[in-house]
Amino acid sequence: MKQTVLGVFFILVLLLSHTANSAVDDHVKNLLISVLAKLNGTTGLPDPSFGWNHTTDPCLDGWEGVTCDGDSVTKIELIRADLSGVLDAGALCNTQPLAAFLTIINIQYNNIGGQLPTEIGNCKNLSLLVIGNNKFSGSLPGTLPMLKNLKRLDVSNNMFIGELPDLSQISGLRVFLADHNRFTGKIPNFDFPNFDRFNVSFNNLSGPILITNGGYNESNFMDNPLLCGPPLRTLCMASENGSLSTPSGQKKPEGASKEDVLMYSGYAILAFFVFTLVAVKVYKRRKEEEKGETVNKILSVDDSMNYLSGVSGEHEVRANMSDPSGTSAESARASSSLIVLTSPVVNGLNFDNLLSAPAELLGRGKHGSLYMVMLEEGEKLAVKRIKDWAISRDEFKQRMQRIYEVKHPNVLTPLAFYCSNQEKLLVYEFLQNGSLPRFIHGSQLGREFGWASRLSAAATIAEAIAYMHRELHKDGIAHGNLKSPNILLNDKMEACISEYGLKAIDNQESSIAANVIQRPVISSSNAFQADIYGFGQILLELLTGKLTQTNGMDLATWVQAVVREEWTAEVFDKSLILEGASEERMVNLLRVGIKCVNQSPGERPTMRQVAQMINALKDEEERSVATES
Repeated sequence: MKQTVLGVFFILVLLLSHTANSAVDDHVKNLLISVLAKLNGTTGLPDPSFGWNHTTDPCLDGWEGVTCDGDSVTKIELIRADLSGVLDAGALCNTQPLAAFLTIINIQYNNIGGQLPTEIGNCKNLSLLVIGNNKFSGSLPGTLPMLKNLKRLDVSNNMFIGELPDLSQISGLRVFLADHNRFTGKIPNFDFPNFDRFNVSFNNLSGPILITNGGYNESNFMDNPLLCGPPLRTLCMASENGSLSTPSGQKKPEGASKEDVLMYSGYAILAFFVFTLVAVKVYKRRKEEEKGETVNKILSVDDSMNYLSGVSGEHEVRANMSDPSGTSAESARASSSLIVLTSPVVNGLNFDNLLSAPAELLGRGKHGSLYMVMLEEGEKLAVKRIKDWAISRDEFKQRMQRIYEVKHPNVLTPLAFYCSNQEKLLVYEFLQNGSLPRFIHGSQLGREFGWASRLSAAATIAEAIAYMHRELHKDGIAHGNLKSPNILLNDKMEACISEYGLKAIDNQESSIAANVIQRPVISSSNAFQADIYGFGQILLELLTGKLTQTNGMDLATWVQAVVREEWTAEVFDKSLILEGASEERMVNLLRVGIKCVNQSPGERPTMRQVAQMINALKDEEERSVATES
């Protein structure tokens, strides 16, 4: 009897041991390898560096981007992995137990293309489906509403067409991002108040916005010319059957009464009379200015801070027209035009309006000035005026349009710009919260900017710069002047990078940042290295709470000196210590910063590597907070 009991116990131990060390089924493993091979696309084979192969196990051997619970694969997260193939949702979602346990698919910031397969609807336990910032095309599958457990759906920054799916059946959906696509049709009747984040801007959607509350603003719906209703400024027109439609869809009356004809004729005559008076007045003013009889009405910066200074489109046109090089009047007028990229805020804005609008000088630097401009409608814009940049108008235009095309939600791209031989103006969204130093160094009253906020800002900046470097590397366009004053905070306290690609930093700055000695011209590769150094300085500011020049020396030099003396704890901002921030994670972030400011550019990590390291720290922090709560 005793031997029987011992035998049963031994068998149970073997079974438990086998369960504890069980591996993923070979069929599932082969499917995962096939999925990665198709995602990789360029070679048709999995990238060996990911560790996805037939001789290892995804759960026991830690395949990159794969998370398991026991022997079940629960998450596939391949963010910024340079993938350029297609997503084989059939293999993932038509196979048990993959479909039963998979809760997260996150493949954002790659170059994955093709359609999103309908089989995605079979992964019924998905809580996060994030495929933003790729090259997906076609329509969204009608099976998406089958994902009843979905909390976040991000299909932004792709090339999707067709109508948005009706996701009203997914009661737990909290985030829906579909901006920067080519969607058409009406916005389904989502339950807006339930969303934490919602964005369908930069599409071709039409019809009224059915929203009663939720705190949404124009930015959630902007650049859909045929949308109407609050929070947009375009009013919806009531049709004959009482329904709402956009102004372009309103029917014209079949006829008009004599009274209407007389009234509108009177308006037309009056408008013509006013127009003629204005035209004559403008003509006389220009003639007088040519004779030198009038005064420049645009005040200089030194005399006043109420108006943008030192720029006159008409004066520059005249100068170009009288240029002995023979520039034509037509090209001169073109050089003074304001080029609007795309934004309802600046549609219809012209150069003269911009110059005549009240403006406040926010700051002045070696290469230009920054203003806050108030338009008549109450909109605020930030206008950057650049001086002494030897770049042709065509090259400047191509550069700005390329930066705009790339787009990243945390990089401020110009809404409009102006360029002549003497002046360059860039128009940006105005962010009320100001720049990062106001929060780091304590001058922003009443706003907490603790460890979680700083780590989040570091991760956001790193991801955004890594994305811009990848997309613009062939163009040779780095940021060129990455520093904490160029990091702004939006109304959600998210970090946004300003002034990307505006001007290469000067030789002295580059000698420090890129370790370039006695080079008259800064190459694009050095500019990218300088960005990494600049980001390292930002990390050190976030951790130390000190300015880039501290104790009479460069912040990076000071930090490295303190660390060499093994006084590492002395470098951290005392407010972070008092808050109880994890010293281990602060030290790890400090190591990342020190790597970035290495005096040898070749020893610095790439921004992609930096982003991965910081995101890993952020994930640790979030897991720690979740465990404590």
